Amino acid sequence: MLRISIPSNGPSKINFSSFMNYLLPVPPKGIDSEVNNDAVLLFDNEQEAIKYADSLKQLPGSQKKVGNEIVNTIMRLARR
Repeated sequence: MLRISIPSNGPSKINFSSFMNYLLPVPPKGIDSEVNNDAVLLFDNEQEAIKYADSLKQLPGSQKKVGNEIVNTIMRLARR
């Protein structure tokens, strides 16, 4: 299981609530929230995370900006 944590106080300012507020698609294995409202994206493996990131690139309007921030975070962390 691959867990990618997006810190709510990070440069993207994305948190668990952002997924609900912007009606963003949830990763295949789901999303967890930590105590500080960090979003933890759950995947089987790195390939699944990259495929999810690719799907976020197709989002329209205001979702696109938030989706791009998530994509940047996934790509930065998944390839470590």
